[in-house]
Amino acid sequence: MNHVTIYTDGACKGNPGPGGWGVYLQSEAHEKELFGGERDTTNNRMELMAVIQALTALKRPCEVTLFLDSEYVRKGITEWIKGWKAKGWKTAAKQPVKNADLWMQLDALVASGGHRIEWRWVKGHAGDPGNERADALANKGVPSGR
Repeated sequence: MNHVTIYTDGACKGNPGPGGWGVYLQSEAHEKELFGGERDTTNNRMELMAVIQALTALKRPCEVTLFLDSEYVRKGITEWIKGWKAKGWKTAAKQPVKNADLWMQLDALVASGGHRIEWRWVKGHAGDPGNERADALANKGVPSGR
C-alpha cells in the first residue's frame, strides 16, 4: 500500500460568502496540488470539500496521513458521524446535521476507498509548511467577486 501525506484546508471570505478549498498531496517524490471553490458557501463546507476532493484524487487504496486544521471535520468523521447516522442524520439535540450532503459523501469515500486513514489535527496559520501550502491553495480557489 502506497503511503500518501495529505494536507487540506478551506477558506471563506465572509461566512457565508465566496469560499475555496485546497489540497496538497505528497507520495514519495510525487506532489500534487488541487483547489477549487464556490461563490456562496461556508468555511465548514470548504473544509469538508477539501477532504472529499483529496480522497477522490486517490486512484487506489492508500495508507493516508491526513493533516487538517478543522476539528469540525476531524471530530465529525472520527467521532460524531456514528451517532448522526444512528439517529437518521440528526444531532443529539434532534436537529438536522448541517452539511449532511457532504458528510454522507465523505462517509461513503472513507467506507469504500479501502484507505487506512490517520486523521491528524494541525494548528492552522502556525507555520506548518504543508498546512500553509493547503491554505494558499484554498485561497487561490476562492472565486473572485463579480
